[in-house]
Amino acid sequence: QVQLVESGGGLVQPGGSLRLSCAASRRIFSIYAMGWYRQAPGKQRELVAVITSGSITNYADSVKGRFTISRDNAKNTVDLQMNSLKPEDTAVYYCNVDTRAIIYWGQGTQVTVSS
Repeated sequence: QVQLVESGGGLVQPGGSLRLSCAASRRIFSIYAMGWYRQAPGKQRELVAVITSGSITNYADSVKGRFTISRDNAKNTVDLQMNSLKPEDTAVYYCNVDTRAIIYWGQGTQVTVSS
């Protein structure tokens, strides 16, 4: 069974940066898109950023210009570079891999933006 493992979360001050990484435990074939979602306390899970197999990207309006998603198709990894972090970015961030037939989720990594 494929597992997605996220890393890179933590505590950062407002204005700081973090880089999240996600790797699959084994190769996943026919990936359509890879992405990052987040869920803050008391809120629904929301899309942060997604990148397709053709490298088309889409970002939530709240993170445009601050976050950058990238992927390595050969390694089945997806990263999220987060700059100029704000307290409202505080959430559990989840990695997502969509093959159209199956959707995989990571276990989540906590990002806390606070002074």
